[in-house]
Amino acid sequence: MGMSVTISVAAADDKDAVEQILKLQYLCYQSEAEVYGDYSIEPLTQSLDSIRAEVAAGTVLVARLGDEVVASVRGTVDADGTARIGKLIVHPRMQRHGLGGRLLDAIEQHLGAAGTAKCFQLSSGHRSEQNLQLYRKHGYAAVDTQRVNERLTRVTLAKDAPASAFVTSA
Repeated sequence: MGMSVTISVAAADDKDAVEQILKLQYLCYQSEAEVYGDYSIEPLTQSLDSIRAEVAAGTVLVARLGDEVVASVRGTVDADGTARIGKLIVHPRMQRHGLGGRLLDAIEQHLGAAGTAKCFQLSSGHRSEQNLQLYRKHGYAAVDTQRVNERLTRVTLAKDAPASAFVTSA
């Protein structure tokens, strides 16, 4: 019988999870760096302390297969109600099995549960077609593009949070 993947919130004091996120992030962003010909991208140069700070300051979900972190995503909600989602990573051997979509749904639910998220926003490089396809499948649409350099254009995608996810004051 196979093991099932569980999704949970990463705790800031879970040193093992934070270290596994760093290693997984490094593994997952190699292909992005190759696509854009740039191995100096932030996910490949981010420090362990910086990831610890992100875990402490925002919401970080991890998907585990047993004790192994096989996927992760991060999110925060701004004062204006924009839930920003980033660094959705899935171990290469676990890709194309729906785990990225499950994690995306889970972070949306988690960020929307507080009732302050009015919309969800994320970004991807213009050549990252699998990422863009996943985001479009989950209801995201391009709202902005920004040329970062001669090799990379960042595409920002967004979608409204469900009406039940936020409350407006009268």
